[in-house]
Amino acid sequence: MAINWTEAQIEEVINAVIKSLNGGAPTVKNEWDSTQYNGRKLIGVYADMNDAIDAATAGYKAIRAMSLEEREKVISAIRELCRKEASVMANLGVAETKMGNVPHKTAKHMLVADKTPGTADIVAQVKTGDYGLTLTEMAPFGVVGSITPSTNPSETVICNSIGMIAAGNGVVFNPHPNAIATSNYAVDLVNRACASAGGPQVLVASVVKPTLDTAQIMYKHPNIRLLVCTGGPGVVKSVLSSGKKAIGAGAGNPPVIVDDTADVRKAGKDIIDGCSFDNNLPCIAEKEVFAFANIADELIDSMLANGAYKINAEQANRLAGIVLVDVKNPKTGIVKKTVSRDCVGRSAKVLLEKIGVKVGDEVRCIICETDFEHPFVQHELMMPILPIVRVKNIDEAIDLAVKAEHGNRHTAHMHSKNIDNLTRFARAVETTIFVKNAPSYAGIGFGGEGHTTFTIAGPTGEGLTSARSFTRFRRCVLSESFRII
Repeated sequence: MAINWTEAQIEEVINAVIKSLNGGAPTVKNEWDSTQYNGRKLIGVYADMNDAIDAATAGYKAIRAMSLEEREKVISAIRELCRKEASVMANLGVAETKMGNVPHKTAKHMLVADKTPGTADIVAQVKTGDYGLTLTEMAPFGVVGSITPSTNPSETVICNSIGMIAAGNGVVFNPHPNAIATSNYAVDLVNRACASAGGPQVLVASVVKPTLDTAQIMYKHPNIRLLVCTGGPGVVKSVLSSGKKAIGAGAGNPPVIVDDTADVRKAGKDIIDGCSFDNNLPCIAEKEVFAFANIADELIDSMLANGAYKINAEQANRLAGIVLVDVKNPKTGIVKKTVSRDCVGRSAKVLLEKIGVKVGDEVRCIICETDFEHPFVQHELMMPILPIVRVKNIDEAIDLAVKAEHGNRHTAHMHSKNIDNLTRFARAVETTIFVKNAPSYAGIGFGGEGHTTFTIAGPTGEGLTSARSFTRFRRCVLSESFRII
C-alpha cells in the first residue's frame, strides 16, 4: 500500500508517535546485545559469516520456490510488523547510536513500510516482430550481501529486505558496528514476518559481530552474487573494488539555493524542517544554503521563527573546532578534518551546550552566516548545523553550490519560482535527487510523490534503488512463433 504524504499527515504521524511515546514506550534492554532483545533470541543472527551466508542461501532457495503471490504475502507481513514495531526500533536506534530522535525515526519506519516498492516493481518486457517473440524478465541474483549504516540502521535493513526479497533474493547483512543491535533486531523482524506468512524461518541473515573481516568473507564468498553498500566513501570504495557486481550509495553534501523569486517565508520553514529531520542524519538533508543577498534577511527571520537559533562568527568557529576533528592517515601521514562521531546526529540543543549556549527543546537547528570556505560549508556534518552564504545572483549561487556538492551528484535543493533558474541549477549540479520548493525529505517520497529508499546509489548510477535494482535481466526468445497479428 502506498501513501502520498502531505505536510499535515507528516505532522499527524509525528504527533501521534510523540503521544504514544509519552504513554510509555517499550523499555530497551540488552541494547548492546546483538543476539537478543528483552530476553528473546533474535532469528537469523550467526556467530560466523559463513553460517549466515549458508542460511541466506537456503532462504533464497526457499523464496525461489514460492510463487510471486506468496512472495508478496511475505512482504505484506514485513510491512505490517514494521508499522507495529516502528517505535521499538526507533527507541533502540537512538539508545544504541545516540543519534537522531525517536519521533522522526518512527516516522521513517512508517515511510519504509508504506512506500518501499514490492513485487509490483518487477515487470517483464515483451517484444514481438516478424521473427517471433522475445521475453525479457527481471530475475534474482541469488544471495545479496548488504552493508548498512549506523545513521539509518533498521530503516535500511527493512527497506533493502523488502526490495531484495521482492526481486527473489536471499540477503545477508554486515551492519555498521555502531548499530549492530538495532540492525539485527530488524533482521529478526523480517524473519519473524516471513515465517508468519508461510515463508522460510530464515530468509535474511546477519552476524553477531560485524567487522572488516566478516565483510571480506562476504565479498569473496562464491554464493554472494551482488553487493549493496549504503555508507561512507571508504566502505563504498571497498565494495566497488571487490570484483563483483556492486551497488554503491555514497556520501553527499546537499546544497540549497534560495533566489529572490522564492516564497521566502515558506522556504525558511521548509529548509529548517528538512535540515532538522532526525537531526540531519538523512544523506539527502540540507547541508548548506546559498541565499540571494536581497532576501537573505527575510529568509533568516523565517528560519528563526521556525525553530532555528543563530550563532555569530566567533561561536561558529568554536563549534567547528568541536564538531570537526583532525585525523591522521597512518599510511600517508596526511591530516584531514573529519566529523566527530560524538557529534553526528546530536540535537541542536546538545551541540549548543558544547559552546556554552543553553536553549530549550524548541530549537531544532543552528544557523550561522559564513563565507564559502568555512568548514561548515565544505564538510558533510550530518548535524542540524546550517551555514548560510550570501550570493549576488544566480550565476554565483550555482557556481558555489556545485562546488560545495563536491561532485557527489547525490542531492540538491532549490527554492524558486523562476523556471530558468531551476533548470540551470538542475543541469549544472547533476544530482540523483533535485528537490524544488519543498523540504529535502520530499525527495524520498515523504510529502512528495514517488517511492522511498534509504539506499540512494549515485556512484553506481541506480539512483533511488527499488526491487528492480536487485535483479538481472534474462532473455527468452521464441523464433518465428507467437506473433498473433
